[in-house]
Amino acid sequence: MPFMASKSGPFVGKIIAPGDKSISHRALIFGALARGTTSISGVLEGEDVLATGEAVAAMGAEVERCGVGKYEVTGVGQFGLRNPVAPLDLGNSGTGARLLMGLVAGQGLCAAFDGDSSLRSRPMGRVLVPLENMGARVSQTGENYRLPLTLIGSNPAIPIDYPMPVASAQVKSAILLAGLGAMGTTIVRERHPTRDHTERMLAHFGADIDVSQEGDDTVIRVSGKNSLVGRDIMVPGDPSSAAFPLSAAILAPGSDLMLPGIMINPTRAGLLTTLVEMGADIAFLNERDAGGEPVADLHVKASALRGIEVPAARAPSMIDEYPILAILAAAATGTTIMRGLSELRVKESDRLEAVLSGLKANGVEARAEGDDLIVEGCGAGAAIPGGGMVATHMDHRIAMSFLVMGLVSDEPVTIDSAEMIATSYPDFIGSMRAVGACIEEGDTGS
Repeated sequence: MPFMASKSGPFVGKIIAPGDKSISHRALIFGALARGTTSISGVLEGEDVLATGEAVAAMGAEVERCGVGKYEVTGVGQFGLRNPVAPLDLGNSGTGARLLMGLVAGQGLCAAFDGDSSLRSRPMGRVLVPLENMGARVSQTGENYRLPLTLIGSNPAIPIDYPMPVASAQVKSAILLAGLGAMGTTIVRERHPTRDHTERMLAHFGADIDVSQEGDDTVIRVSGKNSLVGRDIMVPGDPSSAAFPLSAAILAPGSDLMLPGIMINPTRAGLLTTLVEMGADIAFLNERDAGGEPVADLHVKASALRGIEVPAARAPSMIDEYPILAILAAAATGTTIMRGLSELRVKESDRLEAVLSGLKANGVEARAEGDDLIVEGCGAGAAIPGGGMVATHMDHRIAMSFLVMGLVSDEPVTIDSAEMIATSYPDFIGSMRAVGACIEEGDTGS
């Protein structure tokens, strides 16, 4: 069903962002592997995370929902998981699929993996090749390391010393998870830092893990055959989800919005850094620690933005936020250049092409030069023209980004579907309406 966003605001009040998706996935997986009970609050109850919960339950962990966003996972300890009877269907979740592949590989399990058409199209070789080096075997139904496939783990796994050829927290995390079942120490070397949630949470669960700097590389070592112990986890607000109401508040004149409890981990804070450079009025209040992750309350006010150049080195810390950054750039004064976006081409959709098409359909001048995205801003005080129909390609971040565009455009912006938003932000439309947004079921005009 198409949805249409119309010019509205100011957006005033408070929005509670959903729990961080990356933390929610990991808490469920590590809780399943730990001895004892892991109590998790603030879980993102989107389709991706729920699929991970169903997968660890299928492998023998007890997963009990105790209330809204509250779960208890009773783990089975090292090598206590069992082979799932049916294929693990991860839906649209690349994070769930890749992390669980690491778990299966290191625990000596055999599991079939599948997903929706989008997940089936995404490359899995980058994670499966190092897992094969650790002794796992892959039986493919799909082609070229794509789902559906069956993964057969090794017991024990073979420890490896792996220099990361591409910046990917999912690949790193899969290797470290597999390393928990290895006889010896598994080493991952990163030239370009990526999200470090796995390292932080493994330490929280009692793993023998060490992170050090060796020259230009971040080196992570995890010892195998050590047991995790169940822990309490408070999932902080997801900065990738918070980016959408935050951006709407920056762009709509007179807005004044509070977003409490948002994770500000430096490996995830690239968009916040970029917005401050562009002139956004964002205050970081009540900074604190929650389960090993830095958290703050974000107070955001409407701001006039200026175009900047965003370096390629920042991409790993904001890879999911480039679609909404493109909308912000469209409303800025001057040119914004976003460099090094090759990873956008292998997300839930070819996000680079989807963003370009959506911008052009709504009167914004933009182009791609290699892996760089260049957006010509409409200028402070000049609204984005809007009026276009955007093909989301069933990508939740494309859908939310262009709904935000419609809230600050001269003419409404329509997206072809909003149902996939539930994968990461189930109440996005409701929470935006609550602070004054006009988002309605629309028609395509055809």
